[in-house]
Amino acid sequence: MKNKVLHTSFYPTAFANFDFVTTHLNKQMDNATAKSNHPILPEILMITSFPPRQCGIATYSQDLIAALNSKYQDSFTIATCAIETNSEIHNYTDDVKYILNIHAANAFTEIAKQINDNKNIKLIVVQHEFGLFENNHTNFLQLLKNIHEPIVVGFHTVLSNPSDKIKLQVQQIAEEASGIIIMTQTSAKILHQAYYIDAAKINVIAHGTHLVQHLDKDLLKLKYQVSGRTILSTFGLLSAGKDIETTLRALPAIVKNNATVLFLIIGKTHPTIVKNEGEEYRNKLQQLITALHLQNHVQFVNQFLSLDVLLEYLQMTDIYLFTSKDPHQAVSGTFSYALSCGCPIISTPIPHSLEVLQSEAGVMIDFENEQQLATAVVQILENENWKNQLRVNALRVMAPSAWQNVAIAHAQLFEKVMDSNQEFKYAIPAFNLDHIKKMTTSFGIIQFSKLNSPDVETGYTLDDNARALIALCQHYQITKDTADLPYLQIYFQFIKNCLQADGTFLNYIDEHYLFTAQNNEVNLEDAHGRAIWALGYFISQEEVMPKAWIKEAKVVLQEALIVVANFHSTRALSFIIKGLYSYQIKNKSETTLYLIQLLANRLVQMYKHESDTDWLWYESYLTYANSILPEALLCAWMATGNAEYQNIAKASFDFLLSKTFNHKSIKVISNKGWSQRGIVVTQEVIGGEQPIDIAYTIIALCKFYEVFKDPNYFSKIKIAFDWFLGNNHLHQILYNPCTGGCYDGLEQYEVNLNQGAESTLSYLMARIAADKYLHKEAVQKKLNNLVLTHF
Repeated sequence: MKNKVLHTSFYPTAFANFDFVTTHLNKQMDNATAKSNHPILPEILMITSFPPRQCGIATYSQDLIAALNSKYQDSFTIATCAIETNSEIHNYTDDVKYILNIHAANAFTEIAKQINDNKNIKLIVVQHEFGLFENNHTNFLQLLKNIHEPIVVGFHTVLSNPSDKIKLQVQQIAEEASGIIIMTQTSAKILHQAYYIDAAKINVIAHGTHLVQHLDKDLLKLKYQVSGRTILSTFGLLSAGKDIETTLRALPAIVKNNATVLFLIIGKTHPTIVKNEGEEYRNKLQQLITALHLQNHVQFVNQFLSLDVLLEYLQMTDIYLFTSKDPHQAVSGTFSYALSCGCPIISTPIPHSLEVLQSEAGVMIDFENEQQLATAVVQILENENWKNQLRVNALRVMAPSAWQNVAIAHAQLFEKVMDSNQEFKYAIPAFNLDHIKKMTTSFGIIQFSKLNSPDVETGYTLDDNARALIALCQHYQITKDTADLPYLQIYFQFIKNCLQADGTFLNYIDEHYLFTAQNNEVNLEDAHGRAIWALGYFISQEEVMPKAWIKEAKVVLQEALIVVANFHSTRALSFIIKGLYSYQIKNKSETTLYLIQLLANRLVQMYKHESDTDWLWYESYLTYANSILPEALLCAWMATGNAEYQNIAKASFDFLLSKTFNHKSIKVISNKGWSQRGIVVTQEVIGGEQPIDIAYTIIALCKFYEVFKDPNYFSKIKIAFDWFLGNNHLHQILYNPCTGGCYDGLEQYEVNLNQGAESTLSYLMARIAADKYLHKEAVQKKLNNLVLTHF
């Protein structure tokens, strides 16, 4: 095993004057790079087969590298050493820096020398499959021994009953590795118990899956000219091991019950099979199709499809069929991709499917059992509710293996074994309003979704449309994207529609645009406060908004302010103060100032009544949206100059932060257990964390940093935002970059995959608030690297 030294990270003090840093950084960086012989970023080299070579490991490696590059920024570079043979020689892209032809003389010795000569390489990752190295184990092992830097080996095949020769080879490889990656718990158990590999070295990281937008199935069928057909499919490089003939023999019984069935066999024949056997297996399948009179029910898609096209084929699939003859096949990328597209799946029992489908995400059948396959297909097609539940279960069980999450798991291992003091940093996602627009009708933004599909039956709320007005205003302010304007008009009109003649707001509206009985059952002060926050912020953008809208908004705001003097909800008071603060920026008014003071004084009174030496808060408990309270008092200070507001705001906010942050992460107050004064929690509550609480924390942190320039506030902005990107107890993403939606919550063992309006808008508001500070953080990181280079 390679020796490794774990360095202590070096963190210079945060710089307050980032304008100066930004102005001069590029020049400093250029000068430093010219003077220094050492590159700033460590390089990770992956030894693997790689496209255009057509094999599963090549595709896997390409996807993994793409995920790592998109997930992390200014943390490392990734290069590839492509494995090839005399019969498998390809032209590669620039990403392939080295080539290892296992048939070339001295190839293994030469590649080791090239790797060691590159002092920037800090980690080698090997994707291992015995077939890739054929009979060159001795040379391959010597390559591992010759490499100076730490090595991580990913085993794509783990035989459950290995020969003594295979067992020894695996043990020898493991001895040279600093870490081992396998894709199932079953493989981990086998490696430890049958191969005697140290369990501490073994890391289970699932095969990655792609996030998809879940396009309309009927439109996809129309696009691929299979409208009206019930689609069964399988895909992958074709070989006898795929056992397609079992499905073909099951089809007559399936077709008898459902004449619209069409079985798609997607994929070219494996290149190695073509070279050795030609198209013998495909021809046998064609003969069987003819013999069974299935010409109208089977279609070959004899192509190596691009990823986008493949995912569309899978999204239009009604049932995916995974049949294999090999019980020792540890994992299948095709199986994973099908589940990630929401395909109800029928599978033979390889270790991968045994682990995944135990959560009722599919149906298991025995190897080469056409009767079981036919029965399962017929039963699923006859039960629409079951088919839909299988789809939902499949998506839920595969969520942790999204490529973004797989990249996080790999990066955590890489950080652990690399001889580098480089701290990996998440990349900042680009803005994506797709899901917000998808959730918005001509009437307003829908309250909830099922996964990423708007659930119009849940209706609409003033709460969400107020948030949407703020978020889209902020987005328009920084992007000047005129496509935002129609949505702004929808959200503003929704708020107007909720205003009643007595100056109060109703909150809940059903799918038929009627106010619901729920408005009579709950206190609506908080919703009223959010509406005033939205109106005040909207009016503050009067320089870039249509004048007629602003004129209307001022009228609505004044009518809504009539009743707020009687409000006592802490959060309602806080929302109103924020809205009035924004309004006051462009519309100075003694009346507005008076109202800010009235409401702020009420918060102060609550604080003085409830707080003591150990409890610096406005209530006897901490529940949801806590950060809004101290932020509102800080806004009141900014509007009035009253020092008491500022002092209480800072004391209470610092108290809250002490409850929610540690050095490297945030854990907001859980809705599974509010924090109460005087009650000692003996067991930490895990789960129940909501995006809205993270967002409000970030918004408040930005405001407090703006006022106090405290580097502790600054550092916490990035820590909190990274919660959305994977810095949470599950190490999974809450923000879905494919859809632009945000998942609804972080639970103890899973992420709530529904992408409702509140969560998605909360993320967008957090992303916008933190935007300039996230870029400042990137500037500081570059400066840190600059210091480290010369240290």
